[in-house]
Amino acid sequence: DKPTLKDYVDLPNVYPAGRLDTDSEGMLLLTDDGVLQARIADPAHKLGKTYQVQVEGEPTDADLAPLRSGVDLGDFVTQPAHARMIPPPGQLWPRDPPVRFRQNIPTSWLEITVVEGKNRQIRRMTAKIGYPTLRLVRIAIGSWHLEGIAPGKWRELAVPPTLMRR
Repeated sequence: DKPTLKDYVDLPNVYPAGRLDTDSEGMLLLTDDGVLQARIADPAHKLGKTYQVQVEGEPTDADLAPLRSGVDLGDFVTQPAHARMIPPPGQLWPRDPPVRFRQNIPTSWLEITVVEGKNRQIRRMTAKIGYPTLRLVRIAIGSWHLEGIAPGKWRELAVPPTLMRR
């Protein structure tokens, strides 16, 4: 019942390199090159995935310290992430459905970069430190970024030399 990639990109033999959870938004890289697909998704290449994350509450810099050192999520300990507070992003599209709003609970925005990509990792990390994720938008993968691409649109990108076949 939900739209699929083919509803937006009608190109033969093109597949996603990585994934987004159903409740997540933003950048998805597509390729027709299986080797490149594996390199993008493989944590051994340390290709950072950067997210803008709206959380419930107002974390302090000290609250973000566990994200920067690694969070024990029970089934694994995350690798250190880059995490910082950011102002609310102005360029985001409206979310459907909208993020829940509670009049007496403020929200904040973080920018988090991880090199892993385990199931619901960012959401689990922010919940573990006491600030549940309300909205999660991937804005970059490595040096590729979402800037200038409207929702449901795509553009061709050059492959950085570090990810070229050897």
